[in-house]
Parts: sequence; C-alpha cells; structure tokens
Amino acid sequence: MITATNLSKIYNGNKVLDIEHLEIPAGQNFGLVGNNGAGKTTFFSLLLDLIQPTSGNIFNQDITVSESEDWKSFTSSFIDESFLIGYLTPEEYFYFIGDLRNRNRADVDTFLVQFQDFFNGEIIGRKKYLRDLSKGNQKKVGIVAALIGDPEVVILDEPFANLDPTTQIRLKKILKELSNTSGTTVLISSHDLIHVTEVCERIVVLDRGVPVRDITTSEATLKELEEYFSSEIVEG
Repeated sequence: MITATNLSKIYNGNKVLDIEHLEIPAGQNFGLVGNNGAGKTTFFSLLLDLIQPTSGNIFNQDITVSESEDWKSFTSSFIDESFLIGYLTPEEYFYFIGDLRNRNRADVDTFLVQFQDFFNGEIIGRKKYLRDLSKGNQKKVGIVAALIGDPEVVILDEPFANLDPTTQIRLKKILKELSNTSGTTVLISSHDLIHVTEVCERIVVLDRGVPVRDITTSEATLKELEEYFSSEIVEG
C-alpha cells in the first residue's frame, strides 16, 4: 500500500501539492488526472524521493520514502527521457537495468520477447543510441525497462504521450495485465481521459494540488470526468 499523510510541497511560497490523506492499495491500477500544474508530477516526484516534501510523509509499503531507500528494491518508474542513458543502445540499457534488478542477460532477453509487438521492429537490433530514437520509441524503452525484475510498484508519468494509436492500444493491454496477472500496483498520470479510464480501476482528480474527485471507475466515469473538466472551462 502507498499512503500519503499531510503531504505538501511549496515552491516560492506557492503550495503546489496539498494532500491530507490518500491510500493506494496494493495491486490497484491507479490513475491521476488534472490540468497542467495540478500537481501530478510533483506527487510522483515525492513518491520517488526526487524532491523532498515541505510537510508530511509518503509511505511505500510502510517505508517512509524520504527516510529510507528500502522501497527502491520493489519500485520502478519511468517519468521522462531523463531516466534514460542516451549513449547506450536499447539493448545495453535493458541489460543495465536488468543488472540492477539482479537479472542476467539471458533473463532480460527472455523477458523482452513478450514485447515484440509493442516494439514493432523499431527498438531491438536497430543499432541506434537511445538519444537518436524518436520520443515515442524512447518512451517504449523506458516503459519496458521499468517492468524488468517483476517490480511490485510501477509509476508511469504520461505513458501514452508520443505513442501512435496502435502502440497505445498495446500499452493499455500490457498495463491491464500487470495488475490482473501479477498483482502489481500501477500508478499512471495522464491527460488522456479515455485511456486512463480504460486502464485504471480508480482515478483521482487533482486541482491545484488538492484531490477533488476520487472515482471508482465505471461506465459513467469518462462522462463524469469530461463534465468536471468542461465545468472548469466554463468557470475559467
């Protein structure tokens, strides 16, 4: 379980995140949505100890993220291309991540076979450095690398951005199977209401850093989200 209590982050006197209490059960596909500046990336950055909270704490399986590194052994993520190592080829990067996750090259090669359709012939064996790949192909590499080693928690920021429609469909299938077959806790932030509704069983809406909706996904969820953000336009 991931738990945030009295969690806040302030930049230059501006409170960009303010979460009194939030629990994400183990094995849940959890979606975080909101407009630009809502605090989605800030929340993920706190969860990954990339930044320090101004107040409060965030716990990953009862481990205080900002005080211990024990959560790193079962948590993985891909936030953006800064997580990649540009001078490596995709294969070299996968082996590097595999080594960190105690997987040898044969283990990694076997693992990658299931992603042939997702890679669509554009990743493996192309003899390109990561820095020379398109944004979409960099994202493919980052997402798959985050799944190496059977992590219990996977955190993905805007995973559908820069992917073509076919790849988005394939990614949705991958993410659904993660929680259904392995019990992985998957956290996704996205601007795409349709995709996040299809993938996540629960969605929290952030507005100026504050959770304003906590929705168990149903057939009515997409309409509810669209109505909420439409009202934001009217009020704006």
